[in-house]
Amino acid sequence: MINLMIIKGKNSKFIFDPRLAIGTLLLVIGVAFSNLASAELRPIPQVIQPMNDFPEIEATSWILADYQTGWIIGGKNIDDQIEPASLTKLMTSYLIFESLKAGRLNKEDLVYVSNIAYRAVGSRMYIEQNTQVSIIDLLRGLVIQSGNDAAIALAEHLGGTEKSFAKMMNRKAAELGMKNTQFTNSSGLPDPDHYSTLRDITILSISLIRNFPDYFQLYSELEYTYNNITQKNRNVLLTRDDRVDGLKTGYTNRAGYCLIGTANEGNFRLIAGVIGAKNKIIRANQVHGLIRYGYSSYDSIDVLKKNTAVAGIPLYMGNKAEVAVGVAEGIRLIYPKTKRDKLSASFELPKTIDAPLTNAQQIGYIQIKYDNQPILRSSLQVIGDYPEGPWHKKIIDQTRRLFGRWFSSSTDLSESK
Repeated sequence: MINLMIIKGKNSKFIFDPRLAIGTLLLVIGVAFSNLASAELRPIPQVIQPMNDFPEIEATSWILADYQTGWIIGGKNIDDQIEPASLTKLMTSYLIFESLKAGRLNKEDLVYVSNIAYRAVGSRMYIEQNTQVSIIDLLRGLVIQSGNDAAIALAEHLGGTEKSFAKMMNRKAAELGMKNTQFTNSSGLPDPDHYSTLRDITILSISLIRNFPDYFQLYSELEYTYNNITQKNRNVLLTRDDRVDGLKTGYTNRAGYCLIGTANEGNFRLIAGVIGAKNKIIRANQVHGLIRYGYSSYDSIDVLKKNTAVAGIPLYMGNKAEVAVGVAEGIRLIYPKTKRDKLSASFELPKTIDAPLTNAQQIGYIQIKYDNQPILRSSLQVIGDYPEGPWHKKIIDQTRRLFGRWFSSSTDLSESK
């Protein structure tokens, strides 16, 4: 159960609504899944560090993060520069997904296969030169078969040239907050100026899942046949654990074996990744170990649902008695298993408020605590519009306010004698 209390600010007055505890408790139990907007990654609050030891990870760098909060549960060398190898294709698919969603492209559009795409080295989907291939086929070749030829064909189609497409990749990386990433190609082939970090790849993965849930499903397909050649998805965790539903593998001599994976259990999604494993088996085992650790050590809970009232504030000068207040975005948190009773929430709200008010107008704050230590603070907002009331209602409210102040003043004087 979430414990509730109202705290008072230095220069503000706050009130407790007796319905707050009941309403929030109902929201906590069985509310619908909701998203946090940002893909920002930050360390899990020190106060809710895991009770169990992390598994030993045989990789140059690794990460385990919560999808909803962006909290990094654990990691090593996540800001070290890496060669992203075929993890690069996450950004290539991101830009194509974005154009499909915006209507600039259609999945049945035909893409011309240039000589450059046809002659791509490394992993391929085996498209033929001077033919036309649909975008959806190329996406499957890119995502499932990790085709470098598919990556170049898509890049040339959207960007004109792969070099121009790389500029689009870099602009999007900056927009997403990938601060230590630079792309020079669409496939991940080695280049001294082509680099990223595990933190940035995780940010990209979270953004891709959040912004393109329909197209993200391509990452869970087990195999694809093109040109009479069937290739299996290199992410073997898809067949090992039903919770795993994407993302991508990679390999180069310098990067080693890489895998960024994601799993979902009851709307509790984790992102786990390793860079620099010694072989395919180790990279899969290490990522799977991180995922299993996350689910064995943590639970997830919907604290508040977007646009659902959690409190009411008495309204003056309007045509309603009170204002409904809720959160701008749903709040979902993770916490160590069996420790839900350590969660509590406090609300900062004005004692009364005057009309007019508009929907989504900020009106206060909620602070979530774990073991009495703050872990998250989010703004509260007005739910609905509250126009000014008729003239006679304003007179009544002015009278209520006048007498309320008079009684308050009288009480203060009597107490000072």
